[in-house]
Amino acid sequence: MSRLWTGFRSVFADGIQAFLAYKRALGRQYRAEESALRLFDRFLVQHRIATAADVTPATIDDFLVSRPRPAPRSYNHLHGTLVRFFDWMIRQERLLDSPVRSKPRRGTRVRLPFLLDPAAARRLFDVAGRLPDNNFTTCRGSSFRTIFTLLYGLGLRVGEVERLRVGDIDATRRVLHIRDTKFAKSRFVPYGPRIDTLLTAHLARRAQQQQLLSAEMPVFAQRSGRPIRADTISLTFHRLVPQLGLVVPDGAIGPRVHDLRHAFATRTLLRWYRNGLDPRSRLLSLATFLGHVNPASTAVYLTMTPELLSHASERFRTWAKPVLEEVPR
Repeated sequence: MSRLWTGFRSVFADGIQAFLAYKRALGRQYRAEESALRLFDRFLVQHRIATAADVTPATIDDFLVSRPRPAPRSYNHLHGTLVRFFDWMIRQERLLDSPVRSKPRRGTRVRLPFLLDPAAARRLFDVAGRLPDNNFTTCRGSSFRTIFTLLYGLGLRVGEVERLRVGDIDATRRVLHIRDTKFAKSRFVPYGPRIDTLLTAHLARRAQQQQLLSAEMPVFAQRSGRPIRADTISLTFHRLVPQLGLVVPDGAIGPRVHDLRHAFATRTLLRWYRNGLDPRSRLLSLATFLGHVNPASTAVYLTMTPELLSHASERFRTWAKPVLEEVPR
């Protein structure tokens, strides 16, 4: 059973609250960082650390050891949250020095996303559509088939799907209004006729369960009326993956639900190459569609597949052909 949260209570309680408020005023959600700072706050309370002077580098190291993080990325997130918090405290003249002296871990392996091809994605949609209702969720098959289609077909974030409301669907213009997403920004995402048919059918099934669907209701809801949570979406995805018959290539790790977003970005780039379009001139459009602040963030999602590399090489050969023909042999 999880402990009931009663607020920050350590010697840094006021500082943590002010730090989180500052970050959120800048448009950052800082949910994971708040969870990390809750752990740190509870650690200080449990160890009866009463003053800021008692928080030493050894205290920080003991805290980090108490929260096992085998993966460098997970450890570095926890470590980095403390670094940013104490650096902010120093800038605010609440502290003179940071007790964080340890270094982040060096990542030894870059995780490559697993990109589902269209055939595997269709299998995912099919097995999701056959999910039976349970004690928590009605229209379960329809919900998860539509959820995974939006993630793969539109590149939405899992949290964006969780927060989607009935009123956010503009069926006339075929546009989704994605509200208050990462960096506190909203955007409009157009969709095509296939997704329109899927959304319409899903809402029709929902309407059979309830006489009226108000604009504020979640598009994907539990029996209680609450939205299907992002962690439930991820868990369901992992439970369905063994039914897809996937072969994980060397260097990749078994697929995560977030990889559906990676697959969308990479497929979009590949489609541009196939259609003879210049990807560089359209990268800003893709960044806007995905809800990124700048194209550099989008580049993280562009995984170089063999087919994509082949198209890129062919484009370079075409571009360089006049120059190469002038080189004396």
